[in-house]
Amino acid sequence: MDMWAYHHGTRMDFSRPGKPTDNAFIETFNGSLRDECLNVHWFESIDHARDVIGQWRADYNESRPHMALGSIPPGVFARLAGNTTDRQGP
Repeated sequence: MDMWAYHHGTRMDFSRPGKPTDNAFIETFNGSLRDECLNVHWFESIDHARDVIGQWRADYNESRPHMALGSIPPGVFARLAGNTTDRQGP
């Protein structure tokens, strides 16, 4: 990963060990993914996991309001901000 980052001019930055508040947004996302998707499904195959996680991700990005974005879904926020790129996001 270090080599890829170097060759692509990407600077890597890590949270301090034991300091989840350094990156609260991703910690919240990881917790939501685990609690709402990974812990409630028994995946039968990689394809099944991709389908279920993809559906969860679409709901997370397009339907669910996010407090950090003024209680609107990220997809709506991106469109309002003029970002029309169709990103799948986290």
